[in-house]
Amino acid sequence: MITKEQKTTVIEANKTHEGDTGSPEVQIAILTERIRQLTEHLKQHPNDDHSRLGMYKMVGKRRRLLDYLTRKDIERYRAIIAKLGIRK
Repeated sequence: MITKEQKTTVIEANKTHEGDTGSPEVQIAILTERIRQLTEHLKQHPNDDHSRLGMYKMVGKRRRLLDYLTRKDIERYRAIIAKLGIRK
């Protein structure tokens, strides 16, 4: 589970303007952090299928946000995948 402090740090690192908490870049960064934490959890608990399903849903949501960003502004898409170290 992502803590409030971790979430605030992720938002500060990825915001596009002051007060930004809902831009696609911020949403993608938060989902990426949650996915990374769940991946570590699932390495220790391989039979936790409920958490695995939740992670798959988060991956799908992140994929849709990335697709949206690709359609709207390809440069922002390239910047966020480079910054977060994710790929299509």
